[in-house]
Amino acid sequence: MNQIASKTARERLEQTRKRIDAACRDADRPAGAVRLLAVSKRKPVEAIRELHALGQRAFGENYVDEGVEKIAALGDLDLEWHYIGPIQSNKTKLIAAHFDWVESIDRAKIVRRLDDQRPDGLAPLNVLIQVNLDDESQKAGCAPEEIAELADRIADAEHLKLRGLMAIPAPREDHEEQRAAFAKLRELFDQLKERHPQVDTISAGMTGDLEAAILEGSTEIRIGTALFGPRD
Repeated sequence: MNQIASKTARERLEQTRKRIDAACRDADRPAGAVRLLAVSKRKPVEAIRELHALGQRAFGENYVDEGVEKIAALGDLDLEWHYIGPIQSNKTKLIAAHFDWVESIDRAKIVRRLDDQRPDGLAPLNVLIQVNLDDESQKAGCAPEEIAELADRIADAEHLKLRGLMAIPAPREDHEEQRAAFAKLRELFDQLKERHPQVDTISAGMTGDLEAAILEGSTEIRIGTALFGPRD
């Protein structure tokens, strides 16, 4: 199915890409160093088709059942699907069978279940460890001191591939405070890379703080509203 993108979708995507490119220049990082992940939760499949027609390939979903439905509906497109929401044990089989990436692993039980439930015919599931940088009780994510053990478990898993870290820092308005939070994440990533040299991904930064995240080494920015418009 061919999809003609609307002018609005094109403008939103171009504006977002320009912001990312400008931030990369300010950080003295090469063009293409940072991937854009389009967060498509609660958005219709038609909106995803529009962005795909403009060259966007990676999409992130927060809700398992909604994501699986979209993956099935958009099976004719070459898309890369990331699960970025909290993980319930009773949803791991669906996640393992349908997604290409999981960015929100935060405990050993989930590592074991995803490894056991990833179908043999699929490539290893790319995974990120979600870190709760600010010890926020309402957010998922492991404590920084738990990263090493989780990473070792993932590295030993047959059907999982450890790629790096993900975090959602507490909101900060001040640019330097934003940078400090992302600098902490980069330090944790560097420590992880010493033990697991293959890791290559820091998923951090959204609409309000992407510049600070890129300055501190983020390799993936997660953007929703700026691409799709306000949620209904």
